Amino acid sequence: MKLRHKIIFYAATPLLISFAVIAVVVWHQTIRLGDQQRHSIQEAYQSSKDAELRHYVDLAEHSISHLYARSDTEAAKREALKILAQLDYGDDGYFFAYDFDGNTLVHPRQPELLGRNMWNWENVDGTKTIRLLIDRARNGGGYERYLWSKPSSSTVAPKLAYVIALPKWGWIIGTGIYLDDVDAALAKIDEQVSGHNRDTMRMIAIIALLAVAAVASLGLLFNLSEQRVADVKLRELAQRVVLSQEEERARVSRDLHDGISQHLVSIKLQSEAAIIKLEAPQQVEAARRAFEHTVQQMNRLLGEIRHISHDLRPAILDDLGLGSALQFLCDEWGAHGKMQVDFSCKAQENPASAMINTVMFRVAQEALNNTWRHAQATAVSLELAEEHGWLVLVVRDNGAGFDPGQIAKHPKQGIGLRNMAERLGAVGGSFSVSSGPDGTTVTARVSLSTKEALHA
Repeated sequence: MKLRHKIIFYAATPLLISFAVIAVVVWHQTIRLGDQQRHSIQEAYQSSKDAELRHYVDLAEHSISHLYARSDTEAAKREALKILAQLDYGDDGYFFAYDFDGNTLVHPRQPELLGRNMWNWENVDGTKTIRLLIDRARNGGGYERYLWSKPSSSTVAPKLAYVIALPKWGWIIGTGIYLDDVDAALAKIDEQVSGHNRDTMRMIAIIALLAVAAVASLGLLFNLSEQRVADVKLRELAQRVVLSQEEERARVSRDLHDGISQHLVSIKLQSEAAIIKLEAPQQVEAARRAFEHTVQQMNRLLGEIRHISHDLRPAILDDLGLGSALQFLCDEWGAHGKMQVDFSCKAQENPASAMINTVMFRVAQEALNNTWRHAQATAVSLELAEEHGWLVLVVRDNGAGFDPGQIAKHPKQGIGLRNMAERLGAVGGSFSVSSGPDGTTVTARVSLSTKEALHA
């Protein structure tokens, strides 16, 4: 997976997970609120129906109360039944009456039931509805829910009845309200809640897709911007590499021309002069001294060649390791008498990969060169150590110091510092500089965990 795809993936995945969690929470909360709303509406419907039924039965009882209170004759009962049969409200609102034995006394919507004994009659669900109504009335009255045929539609629907007993006559009277409209209202509420849930989930999904699209777009823009910056840095780095190579070639060329070439010319001339002297017997001793001087020059020439070779690639770094190479570097600077250079090694002889060892050696070289050229220091200390999985090189001097911020503002200055930082950045290391009137400290850090990765 490419870097740009990884960035988009790692940015979009937590966002999608967050939206999914939000969607689940909103879904459950909406269902919970819908259930609470449904329950509240159902209770409100139930309370209103209960009060309405009780009010209807109270009216019916009041309409025959003068007959029930004054007489127990058959005529009074017939008059009471006639009044109850004439009482109704709406298409499906009527009153019924049964005696305690289950005989139908009043049923205006189903006259075929008049006189019929309903004590053992079973409803469509197998319940003995009339017996339940009689028992409810004889036990003080109350509400009873059951299924009954709805007169206006001839369909079986749930019904809520309220019944009371007239003990003196051995009757029960009551009325009921069909609840299919309540169930329809509750079903509509459920449908609305489900619709709202779907709309909410759809909106969350749309917002999530828009957010992911925005993240992907920003990620692509970021990638393009970073790629452009990386391309610029890569071009600059390539230019610096080429410039460094040319500078190194120029330095080697100067060293060869000014040092080795002159030594070789001098050796050639002295050898030719010594050969001429050998032709004269009296000049043999002078020829011998000339040859001895030539040998001394050749030794100096070999030293110069070793110095140039060491600058290009110190063989001791490959043979003995970083610690020994740094020690040799410090001894060489001290031998020249340019500065007092001390070295302390608290790390293994070869703690990291060859690439990291080379980078740390070049950083030390560059730091010593900068110190000699710019710091006017008399003493320098190098310390190589391992700290918690990191290889750390610290170079301190007692020079005049400088302002790192001012150096960073001038592109033509601080080339050595940039070279050190770029070398360390190439192997995943870090670079820091602190400077003041008491001197300058350069710190280079590389993780030893990158050793295997750089070897691979």
